[in-house]
Amino acid sequence: MARLALSNHHALRRACRGFTLIEVLVAISVMALMSLMAWRGLDGMLRTQSSLQTRSDEVRTLQAGLTQWQTDLAQLAELSNTPSWDWDGKVLRITRRAALGAQVQVVAWTWRNNPGRPGGGDWLRWQSAPVHLRGDWQNAWNLAQEWSQTPTPASQAGEVNIHPLSGWQLFVHRGGSWTNPLSSDAVTPGSSTNSSGSTAGTPPPAIGPATGAAASSTPPDGVRLILTLPPGPSGAGALTLDWIRPNLSGAQP
Repeated sequence: MARLALSNHHALRRACRGFTLIEVLVAISVMALMSLMAWRGLDGMLRTQSSLQTRSDEVRTLQAGLTQWQTDLAQLAELSNTPSWDWDGKVLRITRRAALGAQVQVVAWTWRNNPGRPGGGDWLRWQSAPVHLRGDWQNAWNLAQEWSQTPTPASQAGEVNIHPLSGWQLFVHRGGSWTNPLSSDAVTPGSSTNSSGSTAGTPPPAIGPATGAAASSTPPDGVRLILTLPPGPSGAGALTLDWIRPNLSGAQP
């Protein structure tokens, strides 16, 4: 009986003594390894989500810029002796109808060199406040040119950064073919134009409907925009967008 009691006593002590130090260290190591694996998995998920969100934001921004580009072209205002379109190889200036009322706005698009940006530059848009007087339009037209060449804090007030670009190109469709807008083929013979393709001469003191405006100041039948995207979340390489004049009749470009 005494031997049986002693055996039970030793068994009870072994059952109540708990884990050894080695067992505790092994358990902690396993838990640390599992925590590390879980953290790395969660970190990877968060990084993927952040990357997808960045890509989605850049794609939406680029899409919004392309939509605005098409809207500006579709709202070109053809007014008497007032250029609705002017491209000098650096900046595209547009006279377009304002969103409300009978007013117009001057809109400009350009690419500006910026070594600190992906691709080395940015695609930019500028717009004036709505105007209805000839003098205000002329001031806005001149300010758009100044903004593209030597931007100042005053001219940059109407600037919006659309997307980083490595460069851009424009082609126009006139006379049944695509051509460089600065070439002689892009200007209708017989019209009086200056070197940038806009109508020469001083505009009259009032803005009114188009009556005999020079053909070179009217919108082309189509505009081909080629953007060179730098490597990034929204893709890379050349992106081409064709715009066709809404009231174009006959064979389309």
